[in-house]
Amino acid sequence: MIDAPALEALADQLRGEPEIGEQGIAGTEHFRAQAALHIAPERIGAVLSALRERGFRFLASVHGVDYLPEEPRLGVHYQLLDMSARERIAVKLRVPSERPEVPSVTPAWPTANHQEREVYDMFGVIFVGHPDLRRILMPDHYEGHPQRRDFPIGGEPVLFTYNESPQLGAPE
Repeated sequence: MIDAPALEALADQLRGEPEIGEQGIAGTEHFRAQAALHIAPERIGAVLSALRERGFRFLASVHGVDYLPEEPRLGVHYQLLDMSARERIAVKLRVPSERPEVPSVTPAWPTANHQEREVYDMFGVIFVGHPDLRRILMPDHYEGHPQRRDFPIGGEPVLFTYNESPQLGAPE
């Protein structure tokens, strides 16, 4: 398990890498024995590559988060595992709702393909450079992103034949 001092040391090492730099790592978080790096969205590829070199070779998941009413509103969380050391680290980034764009990590991490598509479909985060960014759970013509916090609760009304039109024998 990565403790808080080890997390700070890792963050300092990553800040020293030329592709990441001081602005690449915005902060760290160690909460309930979970280590997380908060990063700038444009540095996601470099940060994940640097972590891969340090043993975190398994991208377990990619999640979307909506921080409404805060801005930047939308977040993307990446969970990485070091299978030999049995360690886990989260990499978190946030993007504004007006321009929710993050570079895709699918070329380097093929397992991110469907997970990025799901975050796109449910939250509206656009993964720039994704090989096939399209809806994966909702129909192509669907408008909106159902996992956003401002999405109407209750979904779509169910249409039964008796309430489609008055000519079909609707009760009066």
